[in-house]
Amino acid sequence: MNFMFFKKSESRNPWSFIPTLYFAQGLPNVIITGVLDIVYKTMGIENDQITTWTSLLNFPWTLKMFWAPFVDIYLTKRKWIIFTQLLMVGCLFAAGFSLQLPSFFFLSLSLFAVAAFISATYDIAADGFYMLALSPEQQALFVGMRSVFFRISMIFATGFLVIFAGQLQETLGNIPLSWTLTLCLAAIIYGGTFIYHHFVLPYPRVDLPRVQNPEASEVTPYSEIISSYFRKYKIVAILAFILLYRFAEVMLGKIGKLFLLDEVAKGGLALSTKEVGSIYGTFGVASLLVGGVLGGMFISKYGLKKSFWPMALALNLPNVFYVYMAYVHPPIQWVYLLVSIEQFGYGFGFTAFMVYLMYICTGEYKTSHYAVSTGLMAFGKMFAEYISGPIQMNVGYPVFFIIVCLLTIPGMLTILFIPFNEERTRQET
Repeated sequence: MNFMFFKKSESRNPWSFIPTLYFAQGLPNVIITGVLDIVYKTMGIENDQITTWTSLLNFPWTLKMFWAPFVDIYLTKRKWIIFTQLLMVGCLFAAGFSLQLPSFFFLSLSLFAVAAFISATYDIAADGFYMLALSPEQQALFVGMRSVFFRISMIFATGFLVIFAGQLQETLGNIPLSWTLTLCLAAIIYGGTFIYHHFVLPYPRVDLPRVQNPEASEVTPYSEIISSYFRKYKIVAILAFILLYRFAEVMLGKIGKLFLLDEVAKGGLALSTKEVGSIYGTFGVASLLVGGVLGGMFISKYGLKKSFWPMALALNLPNVFYVYMAYVHPPIQWVYLLVSIEQFGYGFGFTAFMVYLMYICTGEYKTSHYAVSTGLMAFGKMFAEYISGPIQMNVGYPVFFIIVCLLTIPGMLTILFIPFNEERTRQET
């Protein structure tokens, strides 16, 4: 490779760094919020303990809007990206080796809590860097690519890494060691993106800490930004929608992998780690991607308001497949099919949710308001995950999945009350 490629530059072709920037954003996020459940399940931790403690790891993404100004004020976005990536490499190595210790559960949880905070901070810096390093035209062009490479990190983490760990478990006969080696592999790969970004990320002229930026205008009081969000027209209905629309699906997603892994005596399907990695990380994520793409096309053609009910039904109706699997315990071929359909429906229906969050965030503070909306979304996700394990442990898998199906109703009913008139959503009471 030409050495001149590594010279400091104010701008580079976005294709040289956007894919890795958002793959690096997704990888630790997916390991913490998706793969960690499988790690603890295969290491003998009970469902209620897994869901209660891992759900709390969502807190940094819920609260990241509160320290976003600190990232903006001190250091450049580029330095924050490099710094947080280096810290993440250390966290992944440390978390991997902690699985070899007798008190691995709470020690590794503590390390993953630190990793979650680092990951959330990276998100702030990467999204800010995206807006500084790319022109408005490039931002519009690459907005879809951000999502694509985040999804690729999902395939890598929930697919390749889980299958790799499962293969190691079969070869070595040592579950803790298999996950230690898998997390170390993830750390090495993440370290590769750190080194790459150190040399390749451009140095945008406008990437300055606010304290050094002569163009920085007076900062609006944070209290005004927050209070203006809660003065939106029909804010109660909007809040109910954000917290309830995907509440049931989150509970299903948290318990679904544990159900596939659990022993038959406990009501599970007793699939191997490698099989679950293949079901969710390859076929499942592929279906999720297709659903998301078609969801965007559906809204583009029919409009958000007309699309909402079909997309809400696509999100929620496939949940009944888990009731069927819990009672019947079908062959694995059916599990592949049913999970893929459910994940397609999730990708299709979730698109409407995210588009609506952007739809209501208009006006002067739309960026900050979107951060508030996604923070509330993360809080609802955290609470749904937190209660899912204890409920499942008390009622068993079949009844739990029936409860999930019933809980889809309140979320869908909120669609009847949320505002769709853009001008009215900007009214302040």
